[in-house]
Amino acid sequence: MPTTTELLPPDLARRLERLELVTRKVFRGRMKGERRSAKKGQSVEFADYRNYVAGDDLRSLDWNLYARLDKLIVKLFLEEEDLHFYTLIDASPSMAFGEPTKLEYAKQLAAALGFIGLIRADRVRVETLGGERSPALRGRRGVPRMTEFLNKIEPTESISLEEGVRQFCLRNAGKGVVVLLTDLMDKRGYEAAMRYLVAQRVDVYVIQVLSQAEIDPDVTGDLRLVDCEDADEAEVTISAPLIARYKQTLDSFTAGAQEFCGKRGMNYLLTSTERPVEELMTTWLRKRGLVR
Repeated sequence: MPTTTELLPPDLARRLERLELVTRKVFRGRMKGERRSAKKGQSVEFADYRNYVAGDDLRSLDWNLYARLDKLIVKLFLEEEDLHFYTLIDASPSMAFGEPTKLEYAKQLAAALGFIGLIRADRVRVETLGGERSPALRGRRGVPRMTEFLNKIEPTESISLEEGVRQFCLRNAGKGVVVLLTDLMDKRGYEAAMRYLVAQRVDVYVIQVLSQAEIDPDVTGDLRLVDCEDADEAEVTISAPLIARYKQTLDSFTAGAQEFCGKRGMNYLLTSTERPVEELMTTWLRKRGLVR
C-alpha cells in the first residue's frame, strides 16, 4: 500500500500549490470559496450598480449616490464561490493490471487533483464506481483524509461502468466538475455511462488510463488469455499481423471515445501509466482548462 508521500510527494505538492482547478461552467456553490463567480454577491470587490427593487437588502444601497441623484441604487459585489470537485475512480479488476497498476496511477492523479482543490478551499470528494466515497473535504487539513481514503482503495468486484456512474449521479445531485478515471474496458460499452454524466449537467473530464503493455504490447507466441473480470478465456497465437490489428482496433476504440465525448461537451484523454502525473497536469489538463 503506498504511503501519503508516495501518492503526493512533497516536491510535487509544492509545485501543485501554484495551480488551481477551474471549470468551463458556472455553478452555484454552497459555501464561499476563493474563486470569483460571474454572479453578484457580498465580497468586498465591486462589480456593478443597479436600481433598487423591493426586497433588496437596504444595507447594499449606495447612500452617496442617493444624495447626489435622489435615486435608490444598489451596489453589487463579486461573489466568491467554492467549486464542487469530484474524482470518480474505476476500481474494477482490470484496473489492477500493469506496473504501476492503472489503479495506482488513477489514485496518484486523484491525489494531485484533490490536493489542488483542497488548498483552494474547493469542496472535494473522491468516490469509486463501486460506491466507496470519501467525506466531502475542504481545506489543507483535508489532504491527509483524502490520501488515507485513496490508500485504502483496492480492486473490487466488477461493476459495469453504466451502473457505477448511474449510482454516482444518484448520490450526487450537486453540480460541479467530475473527473472519471477509468480504462473504459467494459464489454457492455461506455456510452450509457457517459450519457448519465451528460444528463447530470456537470463539467466532465474522462481520462482513460491504460498501461504501456496494453498500448504497445510486447508479446509473441501461443498464449491463453484470461479476462480478469469475467474469466472468459481465449487461446491465441500472437504474431506481428495480430499485434498490428490489435493496435488498429485500439486506435479506433480510443478515437471513437474521443469523438463520442467531444460531441457531448466532455473532455477526453488517453494516457499511459508511464506518463508522469505532473506532466499530465501541467500539459494536457492545463490546455483543456481544468487547471491553470
